[in-house]
Amino acid sequence: MKNDKFTVKKILSALVGVLFVGMGVAFNNCAGLGNDSVGIVYDGIRNAGGMSTSQLGIASNIVNLTLIALLVLIGRRYVSVGTLIYILPYGYFVDIGNVVYRHLAGDGLASRIIFSVTGCLLLCMGVAVYIAADIGVDPFTGIVLVIKDKLNKEYRYVKIGFDIAMIVLGMVLGGKPGVVTVITAVSLGPVIQFFTGLVEKYWLNSKKGGFCDVTYTDSAH
Repeated sequence: MKNDKFTVKKILSALVGVLFVGMGVAFNNCAGLGNDSVGIVYDGIRNAGGMSTSQLGIASNIVNLTLIALLVLIGRRYVSVGTLIYILPYGYFVDIGNVVYRHLAGDGLASRIIFSVTGCLLLCMGVAVYIAADIGVDPFTGIVLVIKDKLNKEYRYVKIGFDIAMIVLGMVLGGKPGVVTVITAVSLGPVIQFFTGLVEKYWLNSKKGGFCDVTYTDSAH
């Protein structure tokens, strides 16, 4: 591990990234126009557990903690301090997004579209900032990397299959698919890669983050 792995700037950047991701997931869920491949699993667990929309943060904590426990058993090398930095505040940040949406969003379609677009942008920016900080991987990415190792396949192909599986699982559990689900499935990777490059160059002053070449297609939350 590099000595500068966990600088204050990187840790704060990662926390900002997680905040953006959490709020983005909350905005998309509240707007009701669909969730990304990870958000739809959170929403499915929320629905299956009989929780309200405002309890999406609790559902996300349940999913992330379950994945961390699974990673400890089958892929411990992908669990790090950075992983804990990701999951510990995540549910709280989703709750913040829910509160912001309730106070600022209107009931009309135009307002829902605006918040969905904002949610997608926050999601992409948040994942990009977290990746660029290069302090670890989120639980979903860790699972994808374990599967990649087991199958000995390229990350991008495993990630596509994993995303499809998560969307199907989320829908079976009652998660809400929609236009956002389709848009994020086809555009999330390139947009995150673009934002990651900007963050690395203009904020973290680095040429390339350690996980950028592997995880830029992930919707790390």
